[in-house]
Amino acid sequence: MANETAKLQDHPTEPFSEGRLDSWKEIAAYMKCSERTVRRWEEEGLPVHRHPHKAKAAIYAYKAEIDAWWRDGHERLKQVQDLQQQSPTVAGRWWTRPRAMLGAALASVLASVALFAVLGGRLPWFQPGARNGPIRSIAVLPLANLSGDPSQEYFADGMTDELITELAQLNELRVISRTSVMRFKGTKTPLPQIGRELRVDIVVQGSVVRAGARVRISAQLLDAATDRHLWAKNYERDLNDVLGLQRELARAIAAEIKIKLTPRESARLQDPQPINPEGQTAYLKSRYFIHNQRTPEGARRAVEFSLQAVQSAPDWALAHSALADSYASAAFLTALPPNEAMPKAESAARMALHLDPDLSEAHTALGWVLANFYFDYAAGEREFKRAIELGPSRSDAHHGYADLLNGLGRADEAISEIKLARQLDPMSFYVSRDVGRILYDSKKYDEALEALRQAAEMNPSSGVVYNWMSWAYDKKGMTAQSVEMDLRNDGNRGASQEVLQELREAYRVSGERGYLKKHVELIKGDPYEQALYTARLGESEKALQLLRQACEEHSGWLEMLKVDPELDNLHPDPRFRELLHCIKLSP
Repeated sequence: MANETAKLQDHPTEPFSEGRLDSWKEIAAYMKCSERTVRRWEEEGLPVHRHPHKAKAAIYAYKAEIDAWWRDGHERLKQVQDLQQQSPTVAGRWWTRPRAMLGAALASVLASVALFAVLGGRLPWFQPGARNGPIRSIAVLPLANLSGDPSQEYFADGMTDELITELAQLNELRVISRTSVMRFKGTKTPLPQIGRELRVDIVVQGSVVRAGARVRISAQLLDAATDRHLWAKNYERDLNDVLGLQRELARAIAAEIKIKLTPRESARLQDPQPINPEGQTAYLKSRYFIHNQRTPEGARRAVEFSLQAVQSAPDWALAHSALADSYASAAFLTALPPNEAMPKAESAARMALHLDPDLSEAHTALGWVLANFYFDYAAGEREFKRAIELGPSRSDAHHGYADLLNGLGRADEAISEIKLARQLDPMSFYVSRDVGRILYDSKKYDEALEALRQAAEMNPSSGVVYNWMSWAYDKKGMTAQSVEMDLRNDGNRGASQEVLQELREAYRVSGERGYLKKHVELIKGDPYEQALYTARLGESEKALQLLRQACEEHSGWLEMLKVDPELDNLHPDPRFRELLHCIKLSP
């Protein structure tokens, strides 16, 4: 983890001078075409920079960015390779070395018409155009890091995340969540396939470069079904104004796809106050660890960087919201004791909302803390509903609200919310897993098993998903399948082969009851989970003791206490009703 942190450098070096072109003339010479052509291509997304505080003509460009811009279109030219033999005008090495004869080729009307016909108008610099039909859904694919420095991946990922967050505020637009789009980072999946898997109308593709104190984003809109280019533009600002850059880009996208903004949405997309670079960097690093290192150590690092962000920018609501999220994750991932972390998460969320009452992610974090630690379900529900109102495409808000509704026994509402979360984050293992869990708690065992199988395909190394599959098979009376899934759960969670063999032998010799007894003896874990095994054995006294311990320790699974089918046989016991009161629930 120390090595991971060391890779997240704060200050990237300026690109090598030999990689920079300092005038229109140099850019044109590099691309082997006229200055007029490259000036026109800037309107179509050619990455050209302007020096701050200098005359309009003082421009520069990086060879790496130009090459990447060209390659993005050049990938689409594979269909026309055969034209090299068919047309003398498009001969030689024009397509394999695009700059070598670009000017001559563009001068040839015959070649241009042929290319346009073959490519169906899909070259972005030949034909940007409108899309037929309204646009109601969008995915922001991971922005490419063109800095040439792998340690800046956290910055590119953070820029992707922030753009998604800005767009997720728009009521008329369904925005796919970060988890799902990150599945396509570094892949060459065809755009129409991505569109089908994410079920979106359009996608945003682009790149980000951080050079010294400047940040540049190049972005383009593409029709997800046809891969047709719709729009492209470059944005560049100082590092301390990167949030303003994101909001400018979000406004431009909304305008291009003709989304009608409400007055509140327009106000939210106005440029914020600049944030110092140190605070920005610490914030982005905290989000990197939250999203990419879902381990106890990763959660501790997220807390560390969030604290740095708050110290650097104490009036920045997003920094406090990130701190709240980091503390809550630290509790959930056992990095910190819940009794220590959760009050700090609440305090940070409330400070974020003091600074910005309309910050959706802070309402989400506060709702989670109130519902799962303080068991204040009414207040938690208000926070989740407000979070969804402010950010209708926030899958984490729908997910958290679904968990709350499920724990209260409001099954139909819970299923509806968790399915909304899945629509917004269709490739998230955690959302898909919890679709299965909520269906299981609702006693829809066949549907639960189907959802859990899909989640297991996303993450075969998970343990708990097989645990719930085991319980569902048990409720269907399929004991052999239940035991097999339970063994897979134990194996994925670190049980040795010797222990697994003992469990198999216990089942072979003594059946399900022998297996459960041996499991309680050999596998020690969360008291709530232990209670499920003892309840299944009919040992009510021990199960109730373990559940009492779970209440005292604020077990993360207590949210299921009222609805968990494995505990149904305890419901008539007055002591179980007392346990419900412990987490402020009525029978």
